[in-house]
Amino acid sequence: MSVDKSIAVCPGSYDPVTNGHLDVIRRAADLYDEVIVAVVNRSVRKSGTLFSTEERVGFIERATAHMPGVRVQPFTTLVVDFARSVKAKAIVKGLRAISDFEYELEMHQLNRRQAPEVESVYLMASSEYSFLSSSGVKELATFGGKIDDLVPAEVAARLQEECER
Repeated sequence: MSVDKSIAVCPGSYDPVTNGHLDVIRRAADLYDEVIVAVVNRSVRKSGTLFSTEERVGFIERATAHMPGVRVQPFTTLVVDFARSVKAKAIVKGLRAISDFEYELEMHQLNRRQAPEVESVYLMASSEYSFLSSSGVKELATFGGKIDDLVPAEVAARLQEECER
């Protein structure tokens, strides 16, 4: 008798990955047998990315290397189509504030219409990361703010390089 593995997808642009993202990924890994961190190659919601897809995937791979059952993969389709293609039962997202909830509720309804068999699961942001966003980190870095405790060290260094250009 075979037992199905529970697979979840944690989608996002991760431009760049933050410690808040990593917290949600770690917590998802505690709930599912396998977590696929799905890095969107292009986004309708956001303009161009600061880092290439390959660089974002690399940042996450290195930051999650110690997390069993976590792998990283880029995607260019609807997230529900990607979830189906990897046999995921859930899409896991983090929620920080009411504004996240409003956006994610809309996405949940649209995703549910496309793939009712894929569940949306939301993890509340840990209090130390409830304010943290990739765009906020990029803005801090642009103006020389301290970001070392907000992102992995490698990401902080690359952000500083990009801001010095």
